[in-house]
Amino acid sequence: MKAMIIDRYGKVPMRMAEVPTPEINEYEVLAEIHAASINPIDFKIRDGKVKMLLKYEMPLILGNDFSGVITKVGSKVTRFKVGDEIYARPRKNKIGTFAEYIAIHEDDIALKPKNLSFEEAASIPLVGLTSYQALHDIMQLQKGQKILIHAGSGGVGTFAIQLAKIMGATVTTTASEAGANLVTSLGADEIINYKTEKFEDILKNYDGVFDTIG
Repeated sequence: MKAMIIDRYGKVPMRMAEVPTPEINEYEVLAEIHAASINPIDFKIRDGKVKMLLKYEMPLILGNDFSGVITKVGSKVTRFKVGDEIYARPRKNKIGTFAEYIAIHEDDIALKPKNLSFEEAASIPLVGLTSYQALHDIMQLQKGQKILIHAGSGGVGTFAIQLAKIMGATVTTTASEAGANLVTSLGADEIINYKTEKFEDILKNYDGVFDTIG
């Protein structure tokens, strides 16, 4: 199969290469990738910024989320079948969505919503799960609480605003003037222009802050 790979860490370009189509184990499916998104973690991995935390062998296929169609299932896969349209974020040690195929555990995939295109669905898994884990699992955001979400017009921020509103929170976000209409359309209750205002001078008595910038 064709894949976009890197041969070493650093600010080096990816190159297209022919690599073996992955084999699946009994709990995995083989998916033909129709679309994959590009996330900041991809260039951070490429640049070697996280190599002390995530150790990969070279050559490495980058890519952390995708949408596609199942072409093969393992003998103990119970929830999916050949032909299912899915979207997913592979585990950190099993990345590689910048390719034609990927082997992925059935626990790590979900059926693609029928109202989403493959391109739309591929943009969701990493940023969507990041937002959910931060707000639900870690912050345990509750209805009626107030939260500040930094960089509301970014990939994670756009999902975090919507999720926080669904959870019943009051949402303030930082954004530029250019991003104001977008974050308003997503449900932000208050916008702070980070270029001209300081959030610490404006906000008081907030229950949480989600720094999507890092």
